[in-house]
Amino acid sequence: MASQSSSKNQFDIRIAPNPPVFDLPVLVALEEGIFEKHGVNLSYAAGYSDREKNPHEQKPLFRLKESLYEQGKADTYNVCEWGSIDRIERGEKVERAKIAALRPAVAAQAIVSWDNELLVPRDLLDVEIGINDFTGSHYTTLQLLEGALGRDHVKTVHIGEPSHRYEQVKAGKIRAATVMEPFISLALKEGAHIVALTFYRGAEVIHPRFDSEQREAYFAALNEAVDLIQADFQKYSHYILGVTKGRLKPSEFGQQFIHYVHAQNYAVEKFDQAYEWMESWKLTAGKNSHESLVTAA
Repeated sequence: MASQSSSKNQFDIRIAPNPPVFDLPVLVALEEGIFEKHGVNLSYAAGYSDREKNPHEQKPLFRLKESLYEQGKADTYNVCEWGSIDRIERGEKVERAKIAALRPAVAAQAIVSWDNELLVPRDLLDVEIGINDFTGSHYTTLQLLEGALGRDHVKTVHIGEPSHRYEQVKAGKIRAATVMEPFISLALKEGAHIVALTFYRGAEVIHPRFDSEQREAYFAALNEAVDLIQADFQKYSHYILGVTKGRLKPSEFGQQFIHYVHAQNYAVEKFDQAYEWMESWKLTAGKNSHESLVTAA
């Protein structure tokens, strides 16, 4: 993606909130006035606290960011790579969105546990793992364990938002859960261990009414924010740590489980690999293609 904006005209865009660990470039760009510099009048369609009003919702299009888009109240949101494909295929109430790029956040999802009988992936044979259906925690759990266990022995249970998965596994109500930051670091601080971990990338889903110049302006702002994060992550880490409510201090939080890089075009090869894998798990009917779901570069 271009790092400099060629936008000549200002435009409005409304974003639906994702956890701050994924939205950090957006939050930094707002704080530092970068969006205005690129002619982007960005606003949030809802607050982060609104995500907790229905934390256990299982149907993807009824969750906050997806429902905001479906109701025409948001123009864009970011979600895991596989989830972006899934949501576009499910959507039906407004004009179909498109995947505009791979998002800046490259995040880890880790299967964590306080159970000392669960130490390596093979110990998770037929063990229910807490996830949020059709999100990064779900897809990465399948990918992490299918080789070690075989598909028939990978078991997941929908719990919902990451804070709820975390509290369930810590309380011993489930034996393991898949979480991302800051809950990986919090789990390690509070006595858990990592059973398996992988990094993955998400995608930016945007309404097709935005033209190439507007998309470039939006991503130029995000990329500039990424440069600031790379230069001084600690300056902005408080956005991510807010959900821990003081249980994890900035000095206890590093960048080993989350990286921020410039947005990237979603290449055909990467899409095809993800789509074929989703179809093999029956997570998609396989009726679409890169051409129908991804905005042309």
